[in-house]
Amino acid sequence: MSMPVTTTFTIEGYRITEYKGIVRGIIVRSPTIAQGFMGGLKNIVGGQIGSYTEMCEQARQQAYDRLLAHARERGANAIVGLRYDASEVVSKGSATEVLCYGTAVVIEPEQNA
Repeated sequence: MSMPVTTTFTIEGYRITEYKGIVRGIIVRSPTIAQGFMGGLKNIVGGQIGSYTEMCEQARQQAYDRLLAHARERGANAIVGLRYDASEVVSKGSATEVLCYGTAVVIEPEQNA
């Protein structure tokens, strides 16, 4: 079942009937040996580091999936105010934390008068 998620604090055509609180998904990832090797080579010659891009996208998706699970556990059917944050948790870029957070809410369609 799909859950509406938005970076705004309202969802067009719906009204928020209940706030369930802040929900989050967090993941800490480090590159695989292959990603680290390829990233190191690209760092020397320059250019886009595709293996790191792939790792970051996987981390964002995993954090997002955990956010959705947390919201469902709280009884929400939507999330508003979605945000992402990332930070290095081990020096020299060997591990990155990705945090996805927002407000879990219950919504229902607006009644047209």
